[in-house]
Amino acid sequence: MPNVSRRSLLGTVGAAATTAALGTGTARAQSAAPAARPARPRPVAPVNQEVAAAHSIDYKALPQQVVGVDVEQLMTVHTEADVERLRAQLVAEVWKSADGRLPDTLPEVEQGVVVPDLPAFTGLRRVDRLTVTLPYDLKSVVYLLLPRRPAAHGRFAIYHNGHGETPETMQRTAQALVDAGYGVLLCAMPLYHWNPKQLRSPTDPDTFVTPENHNDFGTWETAEFSTLRFFLEPLTVAVNHVTRTYRPPSLQMIGLSGGGWTTTVYPALDPRITRSYPTAGSLPFFLRSAPPKPSPTTGDWEQRLDRHPVFYGISDFPDIYALASVGRHRRQTQILNRFDACCFNGVGHRSYEPVVRQRIEVIGNGHWELLEDATHGEHTISPHALDVILWDLDVNCSDEP
Repeated sequence: MPNVSRRSLLGTVGAAATTAALGTGTARAQSAAPAARPARPRPVAPVNQEVAAAHSIDYKALPQQVVGVDVEQLMTVHTEADVERLRAQLVAEVWKSADGRLPDTLPEVEQGVVVPDLPAFTGLRRVDRLTVTLPYDLKSVVYLLLPRRPAAHGRFAIYHNGHGETPETMQRTAQALVDAGYGVLLCAMPLYHWNPKQLRSPTDPDTFVTPENHNDFGTWETAEFSTLRFFLEPLTVAVNHVTRTYRPPSLQMIGLSGGGWTTTVYPALDPRITRSYPTAGSLPFFLRSAPPKPSPTTGDWEQRLDRHPVFYGISDFPDIYALASVGRHRRQTQILNRFDACCFNGVGHRSYEPVVRQRIEVIGNGHWELLEDATHGEHTISPHALDVILWDLDVNCSDEP
């Protein structure tokens, strides 16, 4: 007789007795039950060793600027009540309002327009042009791509481009969303791409002027008017239109560079944005002077603490990440390119990533994480990052609106 331990023998007898007690019908049902279908695994990719070899240690080691920084103390968000309080303060600062509420205005809508400046998207039913008129008669144009075959999920998404990036990333990202049945809002930074370049002078209302770039907005910034409206109000007005006309169960947002900044800040102000994926768009201020970029990454006009001390005095970026993530079905994945040829590169983000993620977990309602993309050396949303975004929407959010 084989050498069988008393414990294993008793375990076998106990299991047999349990099966007999349950009955043969139950046992057959258990054996016939189909195996659970495994979830599609998250896409992963190795570090591009050829690109890594071409970069210095500054792209692989934490910078000196993180020493002595207590990110836990830097964050002021501890509860959902903190989120609501800070959000109202930020909205009130942008719109100089007393109630801390977003505007409820609507755009001018032109249906079925032909736009030669847009990439050649396929699978569309039509393209609508949404025109938003801002203070000083600055115009902002948002294009709405309506898919020929909308998916059953009924979702809409926003893609926001940055400071003049070529259309390849816009086309690749927006086309993937259209192919997945999303209605897609295409947005651009003020003065860039298809947006008009002129607005009224702040000193002579009868004169239209053409700023060279966002840094020229300083003459419009006053105690009574925040130029952040130029960047954020077009989104509010476009979202107002989409939510009232189509009533989507959720709104996702993806952005690159300056659009990554917008995709960081706007979901913090508007909880109607359910899931957001800002790419190469921000770092907390204590990391702005850190390498590896040869000169400090101060950011453009809208991204600078010295230009908007009240707004960023209310919330530094770790808190802004939290405001964009907390809430039912809400999540944010910040994407930073380690070898980005332009902005917010290196690995300094490793100093705050676990703190922000853990703070959201402690609050217990929402999700935040960071994807460090080391597959390339470009300033873009890479094919790998796009795969992760689509996977997150399709798999992690499959049971959500």
